[in-house]
Order: sequence, then structure tokens, then C-alpha cells
Amino acid sequence: MKRLSFLGLCANIVLLTIMSFAASAQKTNHRAWYVDTASSDGGGNGYKNRPFKTVWRINVVELHPGDTVYFRAGQTFNGTLELRAGLDGTHKNPIVITSYGKGRAIINGGDSSGIRIYKESFVKLQHLRLEGSGRKTGNVKDGLAIINCRNVQVNDLDISGFQKSGLLIFSSQNIIAKNVFAHDNGSAGITVEAPYQTRESHNIKILHCRAENNPGDPTNLTNHSGNGIVVGDCRSVLIDHCTATNNGWDMPRIGNGPVGIWAYEADSVIIQHCLSYKNKTSKGGADGGGFDLDGGVTNSVVQYNVSYDNWGSGYCIFQYWGASAWHHNIFRYNISENDGTVSDSQAGLYVWNSSDDEKQFRDCKVYGNIIYNDKVAALCYSEKSESKGIRFYNNVFVGKDSLIKGKDKIGDAKYMGNDWWSIEKGFSMNGVKDFFEWRAQCSRAWVGDLIFLETNVKPGFKNPGNTTITSADQLKGFDNYTVAERLPLRKTRAYRFGIKKIKQ
Repeated sequence: MKRLSFLGLCANIVLLTIMSFAASAQKTNHRAWYVDTASSDGGGNGYKNRPFKTVWRINVVELHPGDTVYFRAGQTFNGTLELRAGLDGTHKNPIVITSYGKGRAIINGGDSSGIRIYKESFVKLQHLRLEGSGRKTGNVKDGLAIINCRNVQVNDLDISGFQKSGLLIFSSQNIIAKNVFAHDNGSAGITVEAPYQTRESHNIKILHCRAENNPGDPTNLTNHSGNGIVVGDCRSVLIDHCTATNNGWDMPRIGNGPVGIWAYEADSVIIQHCLSYKNKTSKGGADGGGFDLDGGVTNSVVQYNVSYDNWGSGYCIFQYWGASAWHHNIFRYNISENDGTVSDSQAGLYVWNSSDDEKQFRDCKVYGNIIYNDKVAALCYSEKSESKGIRFYNNVFVGKDSLIKGKDKIGDAKYMGNDWWSIEKGFSMNGVKDFFEWRAQCSRAWVGDLIFLETNVKPGFKNPGNTTITSADQLKGFDNYTVAERLPLRKTRAYRFGIKKIKQ
């Protein structure tokens, strides 16, 4: 065996000691920074016994992986917290911004943002309240702006008083927003976007969030505002167990309007287990609906949702002129109750294509849904609705009088195995009162091989038209649209593929 010299042995001992010390320092070098408005006038060094006094002091600190910034709960800190490029955390050691003590700390952005994160990675924001000076009283920014970032997690934030969006996610990837309450903002509660038609934002999750009373941006006179949750120029987005209500009522224009929860220019979006109710638009404006897959959306799914009492339609199948092609989307196992009573659609489900090109608007499956409306129609086709490959099957359509507003179908739309019921007349379809006459015409024109026949059976729902739930968390026990065992609809394909699935 080769023997080490005395000097070599000493050198090895020193090297091992240094490595051990460095490893120990790496494990324990997670610094904690404290901010407390009650700190001395000159401020402190950021330690718990000598905390910083202002947001500005955090803005100039060089944060390292594993650092945590604690704002004293119950206090208001004025200014914008900014995390600039280069202050990244790591997967195991993110940078954390949070409150300490009982309740939440308030960051008051005034006329600007509450928090702005630019080109950052591995950051966690949690247990904070962000306030602006109001969408009409001075504020001109987003509440929390996450721009060109990766691997950011947001949890338990209350955001209000900002003219633009409460939460903006722009050109960012791997973002999780959970338990965000975005209310009383202007443009939207929560927005995901990127440069137009780039779909740079991707792998986004919006979970258990609430967007309420975001009325509109008073400075936006050329496009929609007042949305609940809107995602665009993105891909691989999940919106799950979210709620949108009372948005859009003060959009400052007449024209295309806001929607509770929706997507545009997006691929692989899933909107599920969500509640969208009592959303609005401007007086005389369009939209104001519950859910929408709009221009340029592809390979996306809207499922297991409930909408009710929205001014616009509960479910919108839309393509606007100039958008990328819209195709291969699914609406399934959703419920709409008394939607579309105020704005242009006058129906629970609305199909519209302003491109006038069926190649731009194609391949959509609509199945297992319940569209109930005791005030207007169940389904509406706009005058501009050219489409290819839109299929409705195993749905239950209930309308006040005429079940469809506009033409019975546009393009090559097909109906297979749906149940139709007119509350006032049993059956009414644009002047046709005889269901069997309509079905014969429908079958010859659109079904072809007659695999599934349409039915005309009164559903006998348990408690239709009386939905009162106010949170997506209440959907699990929602049973207004179940059907008694003795009723004929139990035996139809519409029930087996529709209501039963929704109940689960």
C-alpha cells in the first residue's frame, strides 16, 4: 500500500475539513429576512430582532436560493415588491415571499403593481394580500405580474384594486396559481397571455381560484374587459375547481365582451369542475357568458362544469375572424341553467363563426350536457356559423318555447341521441310543432345511418331552475338535475351518457 507523507496527510485533512464546512454552510445558509413597519426609523439589518421597515429594502437585497422574506401580518407595506432577473431559487431551495404572524400582510401598490417578478425561476408567493388604489381611482397596472418566468408557485393570495388584471401570467412556463381570490380589478381577475399567436405561456395550472366582481377596464375602449379567468396565447393549461361571478358589468363599450372562464389562441386547455354564474357585459354589449373556447383554440376540453344566470350563453363555441384555425375541441358533461337571457345569444349554448369559413371552424364534439332554459332557447346558431364536423349527441336540451334560435343547423352539424323538450309546448323548433316530423327531416338531413334517434321526453329533473351554489367546491353534492328512477329518460342514451356522468 502506498503511504501518504505527513504533509500530504495534513493537506487531505484540511481539504476534508473545508469540504465538510462548505457542505454544512450550504445546508444551513437559508436566510430569513423580516419586514415590519414598526421597525426603527433607520431600519435594521433584516434579522428578526432588527427587521427592515419598507418594501424598498427587500428590492435591493440580493436574495439567494432558499431565502425567505417575511412581511409582518396585519400591516400595510406601501410600494411595489420587485424581484429582478438573476435572483433565482432552485428546485429544492426556492425563494419564498410570505407573511408571518396572524393573518396576511398587505402590500399596497398604490397606482402601480403590488408585486412584479421578471425573468425569475423557482419562486413561491403565499399568504399575502395585494391592494391597488382602484381601477377608476388611480391604479394603472396588474396586481401580481409574472413576466418571462419559470417555476413560480402562487398560493393563498387576495388581490384587488388594480386596473388591469389581478394576476397576470405573461410568457411564462411551469406556473401554479392556487387559492387566488382576484376581485374588484378591471381587465380580469386572472389572465394568461403572451405575444399574439406565439403560445409562449405553457404548463400553467389555475386551481381553486375565485374571480369575482372584476367589472371592466375603464381605459380599454377597443376590446373586451371584465373577464373572470381568461387564458390566451398559451398551451397545456389546466383550470380546475375555479369560480367566476359578477364580472364584466362595467365594460366601457358596446361590442365583443367578457366571459367568466375562457380561452383563445390556445392548445390543450382543460377547464373542469368549475362554476361560472351571474357574469355580465355592458348594456348592449355582446357575450357575458359562462365558459368559452374562442378563436384559435385547439385540442381542448370543457367538462364537468356548471353555469347559471349568466347574461350570455353558458357555453360558447366561437371562432372570430383573423384567428388561427379552431378545431378538435370537446364540451362534455356540463350543465347550463337559464343562461343567455340578456345579451345577444338568447340561448344556453351558442355557436358563432365570424370567419365564414368552415375550414377555420371544425371538429367539435358536444355530448352528455344538460342545457336547461325556462326563459329562452336551449341552443343558438348565429347567422355566421359555418362549420364542419360539429356533432351533438346524448345531450338533454330544454327550452322555454322554440328549442333552437336561428336555423336548425349550420354546415354539416349532426344530432344523434339527444333529448329535446319544450317547457311550454312539449316540442317546438322554429315553427315545427310535430317532433316526429322534425326528427324525420333531421334524420334524413344529418344523421344518415340513424344509429341514434332523437327523443322527445320530459326529463323530470329533481330541482331545475333553482341553482343557488356559489362555489366550485359545492359541485360535488350538486344534484338538481338528477332524474327519478320511474321517469322514461332513465332509459334513454341521453341520460346514461349525460346526467349520470355529471352526477359522478
